[in-house]
Amino acid sequence: MMKRKHALAPYILTFPSLFLTLVLSIYPLGWAMRYMFYSYPGYGAKTFNGLDNFRRLYEDETYWQSVINTLVYAGGKIILTLPIALVLAVILNGALRGRHLFRAIYFLPTVISTAVMSVVFYVIFNSYNGILNQYLVKYGIIHSNIDWLGTKFAMLTMIIIAVWGAIGNYMLLFLAGLQNIPQDVYESAAIDGANGWKKFIYITVPMLGPVLQMIVLLAITAALKGYESIMVLTEGGPIGKTEVMYLYVYKLFFPISSAGGAVQQQIGYGSAVGFVSALIVGVVTLGYFYLSKRLNQINE
Repeated sequence: MMKRKHALAPYILTFPSLFLTLVLSIYPLGWAMRYMFYSYPGYGAKTFNGLDNFRRLYEDETYWQSVINTLVYAGGKIILTLPIALVLAVILNGALRGRHLFRAIYFLPTVISTAVMSVVFYVIFNSYNGILNQYLVKYGIIHSNIDWLGTKFAMLTMIIIAVWGAIGNYMLLFLAGLQNIPQDVYESAAIDGANGWKKFIYITVPMLGPVLQMIVLLAITAALKGYESIMVLTEGGPIGKTEVMYLYVYKLFFPISSAGGAVQQQIGYGSAVGFVSALIVGVVTLGYFYLSKRLNQINE
């Protein structure tokens, strides 16, 4: 009897997570894959249309522009976030006074609601009475207000907001990796006359290799799928300048305005767009895996 209880224990403990995975991930995925081949507006009858959704997608210039925007957004976010997060982690891993407080401060944006964070940044970047423009005009840096959410600067503004929200998370991951590096290595390098910069280049970065690969992977997938702050601030506008893949998918399932794209719920077409978007993320991820594997082989 006792042996049977011990044998059932792993299944009982894992059942809640397996059940939630089935209900919230696998079933919706199968549901969406089914509707890829239907014309279904979300109500009434659904009509089988074969590959028509994919033909429409192939000709959908708005979607392919959103793919380009996604790559720009993701690339800018990753290029800025990871170096800053690494530098902060190195600084806060040392014997800095109050470092625990600074760690908490930098990590705080990670736990703040994206909607709340976006509203705060709207107050900052508002082109008419935003705080940033007020200070820039006050100190003579600019002479007239800049439209931070306009066609020229909207994507840059979205990237800055994304970087601010992500730095703390990746800083924490870098800190975990740094604390696994033996201090004896740094002490030996100091005896040999290595300064702080050489320690960073020849010890810290190489020994962070496995952790860095994982962090870059997480950063790529998160950046490619991010859209929440863009939805709150610009809804993909102006004129599609900040439209990204998963925001476009969201609008097809849950139309949010007539200005940003979809004005009618399109479950069938949205399922096809979501599937292709997931494929694009998967291809980029596999490309990163291949590249990192090749780099490891070269280093060996």
